[in-house]
Amino acid sequence: MAVVALLSVAPVREGSMASEVAKAVAALDAFDVAYETNPMGTVIEADDVGTLFDACEAAHRAVDGDRVSTFLKIDDKRTREQRAREKVESVERELGRAAKKDRE
Repeated sequence: MAVVALLSVAPVREGSMASEVAKAVAALDAFDVAYETNPMGTVIEADDVGTLFDACEAAHRAVDGDRVSTFLKIDDKRTREQRAREKVESVERELGRAAKKDRE
């Protein structure tokens, strides 16, 4: 089974959060997960939900601050295995093009 999630972890504070977000992303390296960071969060793939939760907890704990905000959205498709890239490819097939557009 593949579990796909969107994780966003950040300290609640003014100014750049990049250094703390980098700590959260780096914490994922200790787990058997695949991930890709984008401007709004990090998409994570794991073979099971336990591994996913452990990785997300580590990312949350890696961020320093008096207050840390974590958003986690999980897609645990149990009827068949589907990777994150396949989900994007399905949308791209329907669009007939890449699901990306840069501003001109």
